[in-house]
Amino acid sequence: MKRLLLSIKSFLMVFSILIIHLSCWNSSSANDIIYEKKLIFRTGLDVLKSNDCYLLKGKRVGLITNQTGVDASLKQNIEIFIESKNVDLRIVFTPEHGIFGTVSAGKKINSDSVSIFGIPIFSLYGKNKKPTRSSLKDLDILVFDIQDVGVRSYTYISTMGLAMEAAAENGLEFLVLDRPNPLGLRKIEGSVLDMQFSSFIGRYPIPYVYGLTCGELAVMINKEGWLGKKECDLSVVKMKNYKRSDTFADLNVMWVPTSPHVPNSITPAYMVSTGILGELGIFSNGVGHTAPFMTLAAPWINASDMAHKMNLLNLEGFSFRPVNYRPYYALYKGEEIGGVQIYINDISKVNLIAMQFYFLQQHHILYPHKNPFTIATEQQIAMFDKALGTDIIRKNFVKNFNVDDIRDNLIFGLNDFEILSDKYHLYD
Repeated sequence: MKRLLLSIKSFLMVFSILIIHLSCWNSSSANDIIYEKKLIFRTGLDVLKSNDCYLLKGKRVGLITNQTGVDASLKQNIEIFIESKNVDLRIVFTPEHGIFGTVSAGKKINSDSVSIFGIPIFSLYGKNKKPTRSSLKDLDILVFDIQDVGVRSYTYISTMGLAMEAAAENGLEFLVLDRPNPLGLRKIEGSVLDMQFSSFIGRYPIPYVYGLTCGELAVMINKEGWLGKKECDLSVVKMKNYKRSDTFADLNVMWVPTSPHVPNSITPAYMVSTGILGELGIFSNGVGHTAPFMTLAAPWINASDMAHKMNLLNLEGFSFRPVNYRPYYALYKGEEIGGVQIYINDISKVNLIAMQFYFLQQHHILYPHKNPFTIATEQQIAMFDKALGTDIIRKNFVKNFNVDDIRDNLIFGLNDFEILSDKYHLYD
């Protein structure tokens, strides 16, 4: 009996030790999981700021930015630079839409006698789209810190490229403070730009949705020789805790509207779906009302008929509802118009660019006498082609108004681009 009691006591001691060990292991594992969840995303500006902008110490700085250049607490980079003992900020350059992002698309901005916090402002969307030699004469480095939207026709990346050219020509360093792509880094769509259609809304041979951050794109532009004769002395301050699979929602960061009609981080996806068609000036895409880029409508369209036609297509990842509204400004201001509101249910499955061509296809069935390409002006058609980066898509589509006729055109060059861009990835 005594031997039995001793055996039981020994067993209980071993069992207790095992439970404690497992408990510690589980606690450690749980802590590891919690730690993983607590990894905090940081933009390039946040990373630069973490050591008081030491990278800029001893350099005369020109900053290319706008209202989106904020840190995790929404503090403006200009203030951060002014307060840092390591930064000698000499001038601020601003892109389209201006320093506060309030100027309408396409409107030129005069930079004469303008300053912020006592720092002179030079507009890169006025008389000059490229920094001039005189504006750079007292600088050692240009810093680019703007939130991009991942769409080729959005002009901030053209501003970046031209500023890189100016830096190369004038012997300046160029530093990109990287920021996330709201469309994600796995979304690539649209044919690669035909350089015959190169313009400020499409300057480089990249797809319409290019799946890179500004930093990655800058490295590509530099290394592929797209700056011309010289490379620039380029560096990128990478983001921290950012992966190619991350969506903007995953990052738990606040969105600053990048321009008047990009109010939130989901808007860029809708821009891809309706923005090119918007260049024709025939259909309202919601700009001028409460849902910019989320509708397609016109005075002659019966909303119920159009929504029914679009939903019959069963486009993966999309839903459509009939909508009627009166734009407060812009196209069809004050007129009653009808059409569809677009809902993106799963961005990983949708073909964003093709959607507007499906709309044209179904619209042509309902309203064959309302051919937008015969109603639009030559200038509007030219802008449509520039946005697409080619005229082949339009020319093939108008033969039958059938999306099947342009499937190959819509993906022209994508495989080669994906292979090329892979070597410029800064994030796994």
